[in-house]
Amino acid sequence: MEYDIIQIRKDFPILSREVYGKPLVYLDNAATTQKPLCVLDAMREEYLNVNANVHRGVHYLSQQATDLHEAARETVRNFIHADKTEEIVFTRGTTEGINLVVSSFCDAFMREGDEVIVSTMEHHSNIVPWQLQAAKKGIAIRVIPMNEKGELLFDEYVKLFNEKTRIVSIAHVSNVLGTVNPVKDIIKVAHEHGVPVLVDGAQSAPHFKVDVQDMDCDFFAFSGHKMYGPTGVGVLYGKEEWLEKLPPYQGGGEMIESVSFEKTVFERLPFKFEAGTPDYIATHGLAKAIDYIERIGLDNIARHERNLTRYCMDKLKTIDEIAIFGEADDKDAVVSFLVGNIHHLDMGTLLDRLGIAVRTGHHCAQPLMDRLGIHGTVRASFALYNTMEEVDALVVGVKRVATMF
Repeated sequence: MEYDIIQIRKDFPILSREVYGKPLVYLDNAATTQKPLCVLDAMREEYLNVNANVHRGVHYLSQQATDLHEAARETVRNFIHADKTEEIVFTRGTTEGINLVVSSFCDAFMREGDEVIVSTMEHHSNIVPWQLQAAKKGIAIRVIPMNEKGELLFDEYVKLFNEKTRIVSIAHVSNVLGTVNPVKDIIKVAHEHGVPVLVDGAQSAPHFKVDVQDMDCDFFAFSGHKMYGPTGVGVLYGKEEWLEKLPPYQGGGEMIESVSFEKTVFERLPFKFEAGTPDYIATHGLAKAIDYIERIGLDNIARHERNLTRYCMDKLKTIDEIAIFGEADDKDAVVSFLVGNIHHLDMGTLLDRLGIAVRTGHHCAQPLMDRLGIHGTVRASFALYNTMEEVDALVVGVKRVATMF
């Protein structure tokens, strides 16, 4: 089908606003995406007409809200091609999904001296939870190195395994470099050692097709707000066999079958991991966002965004003293750069005055910045509604700022 960018942009009214008297050029999509009207309308409609707590009520509104909430779970299951809805746990986002696995897995399966393998390019949300467990339980963190292009050194990864390796926790796509890691191969090696794998899918699920069964990951976490859905909702996929073995992450209502002062019997999956009232309005919004993505088609989105990424890289390279970080052969939707000695914060601030929204700083990846020998970058990141003309505006803006220095 033809990619109708004009019609797509009409679905996002915020894209037509001005900032400082200039048309908004929104290139901060790796941080969060804008929301289409169909998502906002669906959430407003539910608040106005179907608002009631889910699962526990016998009255009509509660049953209707429960039906929408559980239909959203099926939409998610289908979106990532999980085997069962019992394997879909609703969370507040990728960060909570990772923390859930880290906490529960370490409680059940790790003791002092045991090891987790992560990579150089991880987001802090896939580093800090493991460090908390290192301080608490004495586990060790092993790190996969990378080359100058921003690609993981696979042979070095293989060498990290030993009898103390208990789990691998890896980003599918780097939020700084755009590198798409070979997770299927990474998982295959881990499974040959009997080790499960947690995949951080925050930067992959919005951009291209994810099939958790084909990937064969044991856990996969992603966020709604990075894929045109509401904030404060996300998903943790876990293979049923693993979710059954893990202890609950939080205790409270909804995740129990029965409670006495002597004993608690936990609810069946996935409710064992969903303590308290879920954000059932947001899960409905997430389902509508997924419907929207699937109407456009993930293959179409991936093609459009990769064209933008290549175009942006080529155009930026015409600027004197530009340094681009992350030139992996398999790269997606993110371009991080610096120009000469211009501080990333100065560049981002001045681009903002031109109406161009980019992200600056360490992008919650300080160990990666240390590896690159820098303090931060300017990051432009793309979504299904961005255009070549917006990339041109970015390049003109960067050149204009560069002449000021």
